[in-house]
Amino acid sequence: MKLTKVNQVVHRTKSVCPVCLKQLPAKILREKGNYYITRTCPEHGACKTLIWRGEEPALTRWGNPPALPADDAPCPTGCVTCGKHLQNTCCVLVEITNRCDLNCRFCFARGGDVVEQEPTVDELYGIFKQLADSGKTFVQLSGGEPCVRDDLPEIIAAARRAGCDTVQLNSNGLRLAKEPEFAEKLAKAGLSFVFLQFDGTEDAIYTALRGQPLLDWKKKTIQVCGRLNVGVTLVPTVVPGVNDHNIGQIVDFAIANSPAVRGVHFQPVSFFGRYPKAPEDRDRITLPEVLRAIEEQTEGRIRISDIAPSRCDHPRCGFHGDFIVMPDGVLALTPKDTGGSCCCKTVDTDAALKNRRFIARRWTRPEEGAMPEEQLDMSSMDAFISRGRTHAFTITAMAFQDRYNLDLERLRYCSLHVWKDGKAIPFCARYIAAE
Repeated sequence: MKLTKVNQVVHRTKSVCPVCLKQLPAKILREKGNYYITRTCPEHGACKTLIWRGEEPALTRWGNPPALPADDAPCPTGCVTCGKHLQNTCCVLVEITNRCDLNCRFCFARGGDVVEQEPTVDELYGIFKQLADSGKTFVQLSGGEPCVRDDLPEIIAAARRAGCDTVQLNSNGLRLAKEPEFAEKLAKAGLSFVFLQFDGTEDAIYTALRGQPLLDWKKKTIQVCGRLNVGVTLVPTVVPGVNDHNIGQIVDFAIANSPAVRGVHFQPVSFFGRYPKAPEDRDRITLPEVLRAIEEQTEGRIRISDIAPSRCDHPRCGFHGDFIVMPDGVLALTPKDTGGSCCCKTVDTDAALKNRRFIARRWTRPEEGAMPEEQLDMSSMDAFISRGRTHAFTITAMAFQDRYNLDLERLRYCSLHVWKDGKAIPFCARYIAAE
């Protein structure tokens, strides 16, 4: 195939065959302003998958670490955070159940398909102690739906007792809304914040993705957590034709509900778990499309230039934007030096630990209350600092990989790890291998 300026190789990396998961050399190809990862398996043939749609921002300008070394790292099926992994753990996910009270159209863990033996509180304490003693003090409790466990308050307390600084809950929020007293127990046990499944501001979106209208329950979850001073980050799974038109309204809703809501964490849909067949390119939404939708649908109140590539992971894995919600809008504070310090260097240091704690604080509500609006005087440095502490707000994204678009370069820079059988496994490798 002859390559031209509109059809050219812009990067070489490694991927896998989506059928047998054999590791293969791969190319990132630019074609008419879009970017694809391509590879050929001797047994199952060629595969070409969209990874980046459009040139605003362009993939080649977004950021690219050095190419992978020529080694035999066992990615992804034998993948653990071995000496060949290029990033340390920022946040470690601990699966405490695979039960779930929903049956979502898209699910990483196939929650509830087959009920597995759940670890006891004592067993989980041992895991948390091992993590904390090794410096991995930022833990996510996930599943399944963690709130189906009645002993979740004891689990959170065990994580705190073991030395975990930050305990994050990944949840659909339904039990928190229906049983506020249960949410209060979680807060008293030491819950830091909630990553709340929140796909949009329209019930039709939830019916399409989660099988039932859930918007009122989501709003109630935010209200309950707000009363308990537990921070909430909204986590939309973005699916083309379902809720991509609603991206700006999600951001506006989050800002309007600050400081109870600490930010939005977009997750472009990925295809594993319950998804029954290989997706087409039209089924995908890529990071630049989410960025453009944020700017266009907020009418420029949030701009692409207010957001930077991820610093904890490979830049094509996500983005982050730091803001303060002011009485008349949002103030962007995103650092522009993406080559600066990172919390996930391959060697743990006191500085790395401090940076991890800083990231966790962005989503955690401070104990002191916000200054009343009528007393705000933004010409006062004290008032500005107080506002920044109580009304910090983030817009972030994580584009998880599946077997069809897997780039091993990205995988080896992963800092979100799943603890499984005594090993820290990069997130995407964990769920690809579990299929």
